[in-house]
Amino acid sequence: MDNRALTRAFKLAAQLMELHDENPFKIRAIEGTANALDALSFPVSEIERSGLPDRTGLSKTAAAKVAELLDTGTFSDLQRLLEVTPPGVVEMLGIKGIGPKKIRSLWRELGIETIEQLREAAETDQVSKLKGFGKKTQDSILEALEFAGQSKGKLLYPQAEKLGNELAQLLRDGLKTEQVAVAGEIRRRLETVETVSLVAAAEKLTKAHELLNTTAGLTPDPRRSGPFAWRGTATESGVQIEVLLVKPEDFTTEVFLNSAAEAHLSEPIPQPTNPQIHNSTLRQWARREKFQQEDALYEKAGLQFIVPELREGLGEIPLAAEKKLPRLLEDGDLRGSLHNHSTWSDGNHSIREMATWLRDHNYEYLGLCDHSQAAHYANGLSVERVRQQHQEIDQLNAELAPFRIFKGIESDILGDGSLDYPNDVLASFDFIVASVHSNLKMDEARATNRLLRAIENPYTTMLGHPTGRLLLRRQGYPINYKAVIDACAQHQVIIEINANPWRLDLDWRWVRYALDQGVMLSINPDAHHTNGYEDMRYGVLMGRKGHLTKEMTFNAKSVEEVAAYFEARKAAIKPPLEYKKSLFE
Repeated sequence: MDNRALTRAFKLAAQLMELHDENPFKIRAIEGTANALDALSFPVSEIERSGLPDRTGLSKTAAAKVAELLDTGTFSDLQRLLEVTPPGVVEMLGIKGIGPKKIRSLWRELGIETIEQLREAAETDQVSKLKGFGKKTQDSILEALEFAGQSKGKLLYPQAEKLGNELAQLLRDGLKTEQVAVAGEIRRRLETVETVSLVAAAEKLTKAHELLNTTAGLTPDPRRSGPFAWRGTATESGVQIEVLLVKPEDFTTEVFLNSAAEAHLSEPIPQPTNPQIHNSTLRQWARREKFQQEDALYEKAGLQFIVPELREGLGEIPLAAEKKLPRLLEDGDLRGSLHNHSTWSDGNHSIREMATWLRDHNYEYLGLCDHSQAAHYANGLSVERVRQQHQEIDQLNAELAPFRIFKGIESDILGDGSLDYPNDVLASFDFIVASVHSNLKMDEARATNRLLRAIENPYTTMLGHPTGRLLLRRQGYPINYKAVIDACAQHQVIIEINANPWRLDLDWRWVRYALDQGVMLSINPDAHHTNGYEDMRYGVLMGRKGHLTKEMTFNAKSVEEVAAYFEARKAAIKPPLEYKKSLFE
């Protein structure tokens, strides 16, 4: 089990303890263990069990529970609570917007033990009559259930990628072949995945079926399977699994055909230089002969090679025909990380720890963006704490140079579109990420106008997670994307692609429009932990899907270029404000 799995197990135990109204001090202890595990920067599973207290800082009691969890997959408190809680009630703990106390009321007072029973009770207006609920809460539950139903059987990209890679290795080992590839939605880097698709070369079809049928965690579906395709589901998540079994000589072609959207495969190739290509599609070319490499197929069709993440049928083929596809952003192009949190607000690591991790991994700068004062739930910074934090950053910059920590803030966009903090405080930062965290139920007009006002504020450097969505958990608030992007172009505001896999916001489908308007994008991990920096990879993948290049990526700039940009932007604010005296003296 990795640290995240350990953390999830303790958080679930704390939820179950609250559900059963157990001792609040014990609940806080379990929550404390979860938080401590989440803050660690090394794998707990690699530590000798006897050394857990010293290495993790956990008490002997908490360390014993962690050791038990590592050895058995559970621990006594969690197992006891699961045994006395109906599975459907445990499932309800995952519904966004209702906590353990409300679920206890639903369970004890209405006898609701399944998601289906909860939906029926809400639809028949039984929930609103419970003390502490009301019509608004009932409507929120119905909305959350509808969204959860739409999300059922889907995985976030990192989860699907991990599962796909594990199945691919299983097939390589079991079939004794290297001709196994993850295809489909995963290879196209979609942010959520409904079907985990693989292609495998198999001389003995029966052996492949037996291997998959007997693999723990997979549920076969014989009705949808056949000699050349095994289909089923991942038992735990319910995501669909499809493994196509092909002849070795057909492997490349089938990987290609199963790694592109229908629109990509069926679009006629424009302006052919070869008469044979006229009105041909890539599917037709793939069926005409056997290819050993995908790039050979595109070359034969008269096209520039198109990477899998662009194979959506959204204009990439005409660009490839004219050899105008750009060089896309790569992980190694990023030179710093902006929008990160520390222990000053709701992060798990200190500024020093966040900075030195980046420095030691060859990055040039950290943009620190702890929460602003309106974010009470996240320990947002008061004006006095801003002053204290800036002093710490100055000291660290003197020590860590030439590595640079930029003084940023994730300033809440308030209900009327204004930024948190008065102007003299806003002026003290190197840059400001403006984000919405509250009042997420606005209609499109109000939500858009709120963002437009924030974008017009001269102190706004960057727009954070524009829709506030949490993939598979919460819909984003509705906005007029064009109006927001156009305003960012007009006011030279950068838009982040929030790289947290739950967000991936700005949506990749709007990246190309932003680029066409001249808006720069920044791949921001929104890291609350040094592990969060790894999420920048997912932001890069989403940017690539929208044709993002190094040149249009703000944090692909050098530390000198970023510093100059911030200074020039602040200097352009008229009239300049005398903020130092009021803030620091």
